[in-house]
Amino acid sequence: MGSKSRQLHIFFFPFMAPGHMIPIIDMARLFTTQGVKATIITTPLNEPLVAKTIERTKTCSGFNIDIKTIKFPTVEVGLTEGCENVDSLPSPASFLTATGMLRQPLEQLLQDYRPHCVVADMLFPWATDVAAKFGIPRLVFHVTCFFSVSTIVSLQVYEPDKKVLSNSEPFVIPNFPDEIKLTRMKMSQFSDKEGILTKFFKEAHEAEVRSYGAVVNSFYELEPAYANLYIKVLGRKAWPIGPVSLCNKEAEDKGQRGKESSIDKHECLKWLNTKNSDSVVYICFGSLANLTDSQLMEIAMGLEASEQQFIWVVKKGKGKKEEEDWLPKGFEKKMEGKGLIIRGWAPQVLILDHEAVGGFVTHCGWNSTLEGVTAGVPMVTWPMFAEQFYNEKLVTEVLKIGVPVGAQQCVNMMGNDAYSIKKEAIEKAVRRIIMVSEEAKEMRSRAKALGEMARRAMEKGGSSYSDLNALIEELKILSS
Repeated sequence: MGSKSRQLHIFFFPFMAPGHMIPIIDMARLFTTQGVKATIITTPLNEPLVAKTIERTKTCSGFNIDIKTIKFPTVEVGLTEGCENVDSLPSPASFLTATGMLRQPLEQLLQDYRPHCVVADMLFPWATDVAAKFGIPRLVFHVTCFFSVSTIVSLQVYEPDKKVLSNSEPFVIPNFPDEIKLTRMKMSQFSDKEGILTKFFKEAHEAEVRSYGAVVNSFYELEPAYANLYIKVLGRKAWPIGPVSLCNKEAEDKGQRGKESSIDKHECLKWLNTKNSDSVVYICFGSLANLTDSQLMEIAMGLEASEQQFIWVVKKGKGKKEEEDWLPKGFEKKMEGKGLIIRGWAPQVLILDHEAVGGFVTHCGWNSTLEGVTAGVPMVTWPMFAEQFYNEKLVTEVLKIGVPVGAQQCVNMMGNDAYSIKKEAIEKAVRRIIMVSEEAKEMRSRAKALGEMARRAMEKGGSSYSDLNALIEELKILSS
């Protein structure tokens, strides 16, 4: 392509959801630290989320990073104007149809700019063929870990779920390094009654097989058996280059990841500074979970009964009155000084990294899970949908740094009211990770050791640092 003298140029194209966009922005920044030119592709309404981080990166470090926008076809598929991100979705199926229509605008950008590589989200299966048309290698960006992608492949190939008689009967995942049991109820397609997402994910994995390889936001030491399974046994090319969140070294960077925080970060840190080490539990269910008022009430009562200090992030829009229906009467006044409720977006990495935080109640989305691992905190696992039940298995059964709250089935992403966790289960799980006990001590020790490994992996000479550089060198050879 006559590019010998050109700087290596990579397009990064994330799916339009906070949990996909945030790590790929971090990933693009990581590549630029090694002399790569990065261009992030997004849509007009998602551009501000990208631009805020990118401008700071360019100003502070002078790295070569850019943004290109392509129009999102909302009206064409019957979506409301302005619906360009999954967190504002009325219908996942319409949104997936719309993302498929981004194929032609991406083709145009590739023709105009001829990058040396495209890192496209796994939810854009058509990106493999688009890149191939121009002789450009496509790398799949996995928004999850080796354990979970290996689980998905194993379930597709061996179909062990078809050999059990009921949705609740356990089966063992075939050909795994550990004996991991699942039920149909915990499989990602359980709540996909129409089979739309199941068909889509099948296409995504077929496209991955045809792609050049995958970049994974994980690090080898976290899940060596599963990295080996995926790369050596399943024969997939993949590079673990995370945790990518560690490219945020300053408090300012950590506090500004994602959307505008709903709390002043200094106010939040000031509150945490008054607490003892490992004494606060942090509760957050990511950007997509929609918990009912009755479930939020159970959480509030469970936290109060646990008698532990907490920071609880509740998705914005849940009640706007002073006395809210989802809180026990007088709850906030009673919890003053002991509990902090953040309504909206929280500076999660900043909070998790604080020494006062000793536990994390999480939905097991991979970004949150890995951020918990990196911060070295034990977790209460509360998976809800997608591959979150698989991530829970990694945390509780392989890494042994968490306890399950007791969720038993995948629920609908658009309204998680199908399955309720009671206050007693919440109280018990929170106490197990925060209270002084031999079990909690061992979990905390393992978690802190993994946090240290995560940091070492990203330092010069570490496994993720080396894998990133090996990938860049390979792409340079391909482009010459």
